[in-house]
Amino acid sequence: MSRTRVHSLLVSSDGYAAGDHVTFEKPIGDAGALFGRFDGRVIHGIHGVEEPVTVDNALFSMWGQGVGAEIMGRRKFGPQTGEWPDDGWTGWWGDAPPFRTPVFVLTHHPRDVIEFDNGTSFHFVDASPEEALRLAQTAAGGLDVRIGGGPSTVSEFLKADLVDFLHLAIVPIVLGAGVRIWDDLAGLEERFSVESISTASGLTHQLWNRNPHHPR
Repeated sequence: MSRTRVHSLLVSSDGYAAGDHVTFEKPIGDAGALFGRFDGRVIHGIHGVEEPVTVDNALFSMWGQGVGAEIMGRRKFGPQTGEWPDDGWTGWWGDAPPFRTPVFVLTHHPRDVIEFDNGTSFHFVDASPEEALRLAQTAAGGLDVRIGGGPSTVSEFLKADLVDFLHLAIVPIVLGAGVRIWDDLAGLEERFSVESISTASGLTHQLWNRNPHHPR
C-alpha cells in the first residue's frame, strides 16, 4: 500500500521550520541558519549516501527511496505570489531538479505543466490535501508519495490525518519567529510511535511512524 511520507524536515528547537518572508535571495526566509549545519545537497534529493557515511547522511538518503511523486506548497517552488509572472521561473533547482518524479505544486493560480529530461514534472493544482494526494497516488503508480513542504503544507496534511511517516531533524538553534509546524496539532503523537536519535553533528532525528491501531 502506498504511504504518505515527510522526509528531512529541519526544525529549530522552538519549532520553526522556515522564515516568514521568502525571497529569491532567501529561499526559506530568515531561517537560513537551519541549513548551516551540514551539506544540504542530500536533503534536496541527491540519491544515495554521501561520503563519509554518517548517521545523518544515511537518514537523509531515505528522501528518495521508494517515492513515486511529491506534493509541495507554492512557496517551496518559488517566492512569487498572486498570478504567475511571465519571468521564466522553473523552480529553485535549475535544469535538473532532484525529484525525478511528478511533483504537484499546490496553488490557487494553476499554470501549464513544466517537464524536464530527468523525469521531473511540475503540475500546478488548486486542490485540497485529499484531492492532491489522490492525484499524486495515481501518478506514483503504487510507490509512496512524499509531502515535500514547506512547513505549512506539512501541517495541512498532518491536520487532515494523511501522513503515515514523518522524519524531522531538530537543529539546536532558537529562531524565535517564522513558520511553525506544530500549531493546532495537539495530541498528534497519539497517532504515531516516535523514535529519536541524536548524532555527533548535534542534530536529533525523530522518526514518526503511524501506529497500526490508528489507520487513516
